[in-house]
Amino acid sequence: MYKQIESNKRKTWFLMIIFFVIIVFFGWIWSQFSNTGYSVVMFAITLALVLNLVSYFKGDKIALAISKAKEIKKEENPYVFRMVENLSMTAGTPMPKVYIIQDPNINAFATGRDPQNSSIAVTTGAIEKLANEELEGVIAHELSHIKNYDIRLMMIVIVCVGIITLLADFFLRTNFIFGYKKSNNKNGGPLIIIGLLLAILSPLFAKLIQLAVSRKREYLADAAGALLTRYPEGLARALEKIDTLNQPMKSANHATAHLYIANPFKVKVVGLFSTHPPLNERVAKLRSMA
Repeated sequence: MYKQIESNKRKTWFLMIIFFVIIVFFGWIWSQFSNTGYSVVMFAITLALVLNLVSYFKGDKIALAISKAKEIKKEENPYVFRMVENLSMTAGTPMPKVYIIQDPNINAFATGRDPQNSSIAVTTGAIEKLANEELEGVIAHELSHIKNYDIRLMMIVIVCVGIITLLADFFLRTNFIFGYKKSNNKNGGPLIIIGLLLAILSPLFAKLIQLAVSRKREYLADAAGALLTRYPEGLARALEKIDTLNQPMKSANHATAHLYIANPFKVKVVGLFSTHPPLNERVAKLRSMA
């Protein structure tokens, strides 16, 4: 677990640096394309710095807003609040803020930049459809993400993926609009081709960044959560219900899909571009711990 924590911290800074380089590179390409000089590059550097700061300090708020999660107090849902509180004390982590997502599907996620600034969001479906031990398993899994600093890395990914996708769309539209004006410039053709390639490949690159958050994190969080509750069967049953009952979540977003305990888009075939390992494999590993 300590190795995972250190690895997550290193990956976070590495991802922020890569994101900075990508934004500046886009700025340089645009400066060459539009003949605006290095003023665009300087703007790109400033933008990259601002976006990195926003992703680090406000990425959790963005994730919660995208998911339409609403913060609750103890008196609003004492059952869930006390469960999070008790498991936090057992795990030795600060009490995270508790959010509820109005959705009939069973799901949950944790976010934040560190255990002192963290949040857990649980769907109403999880509260209503899971037995006490099953919901405990789900919350313990999310607390493990907090303790392992998975949340910081996963939070940075949200902003990276979102911004790169927006830039790709901007570049593609700009090339189509102004491409013909550059055709008389000897550099116009190659720059248009480069711009189009970047725009087409950027969504794939964004997905690869998302997958940099290794799927192994889910196995580790499952194991750590099971050790926390001392009852692996609880989480195993919760994952089985997710596999059987869940449908695509209305509030799900591709930028935040990797945060959830299970893919919110109900993907049956798990392949190279899946953000989560197969549920049946996770259940089998949990039951092997019993």
